[in-house]
Amino acid sequence: MKPILSPAPIPTRDGFVVIDARGHRCPVPTLKLRRKMEAFQDEPGFILWANDPMAQIDIPHFCNHNNCVLLSTEVVDEAWLFTIARAGR
Repeated sequence: MKPILSPAPIPTRDGFVVIDARGHRCPVPTLKLRRKMEAFQDEPGFILWANDPMAQIDIPHFCNHNNCVLLSTEVVDEAWLFTIARAGR
């Protein structure tokens, strides 16, 4: 039996909702982001973890069309970490 490897710890940031979409294929990471944005309308930003390579295309495209700003994209332990803020906040 193989040991279960725990994923990298998820960094947090005050006022940002963390979304872990690792292990999901697109469009699921984008859908998870959309649902969290609808559920947490008072929160200024979101941190999205995704490891599907298509997220590199889908997340910036989503931000451009949904009144949000992609603050940063980082690679951490073979996953992308997107930091997204609502525009105008």
